[in-house]
Amino acid sequence: MVPSTGYNKTRTAVFISGTGSNLKSLIKFSKTTKSPISIDFIISNNPKAMGLNYAKKFKIKKKVLNFKNKILSEKKLLSVLKINKIDMICLAGFMKILSKNFIKKFKGKILNIHPSLLPKYKGLNTHKRALNNKEKYSGCTVHFVNSRLDSGKIVLQKKVKISKNETEDSLAKKILEQEHKLYPKAILKVFNL
Repeated sequence: MVPSTGYNKTRTAVFISGTGSNLKSLIKFSKTTKSPISIDFIISNNPKAMGLNYAKKFKIKKKVLNFKNKILSEKKLLSVLKINKIDMICLAGFMKILSKNFIKKFKGKILNIHPSLLPKYKGLNTHKRALNNKEKYSGCTVHFVNSRLDSGKIVLQKKVKISKNETEDSLAKKILEQEHKLYPKAILKVFNL
């Protein structure tokens, strides 16, 4: 990707399904002068996603697609992204898997944040699985999205120590805090900044 200069920030869409805490940290980051991206669109598959409130708060366009018919939803999505000149996508707790065809259209331009130290614990229930396996560390990973689940090239990772009395909730909270710091750093790295 070409680093953006001056005011030409890369127009970015963030895909969410839930509270949007990573979305919020990306919006804050996008408003800094060092950020190479601007958040211009929020996409969700969940009309009740709390993160959609940030669209109103920060005056960002949003669209909700239910993904019941994946082909149709992705077709609509591609058209929305094209009309809004979106060049990059950040997945932030987006709970739908995008098709190979969709990913191909944005090859090398989709990032995801995952709450484990990939390649360990791809998919769901990462904290539970890490605790069940008595791991000493877990963490989070920002990676490029390819057609295999949580298998794209890793951009950055952050290790988090698992303490003795760790619960799924306490670990999730700890890792989420690190996610908010890691995602912006990973974006800077992608743009070689």
